[in-house]
Amino acid sequence: MTVRSWYQSWRASASPSAQDVGDPGRVQIHLIADKGYSYARCRRWLRQRQIPHTIPERRDQRAHRAARPGRPLVFDQTTYARRNVVERCINRLKQWRGLATRYEKRALNYRAMLVLASIVLWLEC
Repeated sequence: MTVRSWYQSWRASASPSAQDVGDPGRVQIHLIADKGYSYARCRRWLRQRQIPHTIPERRDQRAHRAARPGRPLVFDQTTYARRNVVERCINRLKQWRGLATRYEKRALNYRAMLVLASIVLWLEC
């Protein structure tokens, strides 16, 4: 399955939420990625599909951009900072071996384990 076919099938199967704005048939998504996805081909691919994204620039890209000034990249630091909170939460949940290895056979059991782990983490705070 290619990335394009995956994206099209995902877009078709994704259900719109109440916060979606724009075309009623189109789900609004926003990609928040780390510096590993900050290369020209990836940004071009996202731009062609009109997917808004928040990806920080790598240090070598900043130096290259200084040599050839052009359109500045749009980067929202508050959105990127929220990504860190989500990643930390996922890493805390991965401390539960059953969640990290996806040991449960049924989705319902896995979800119950996820809810249980989330409650325990919330009560620890």
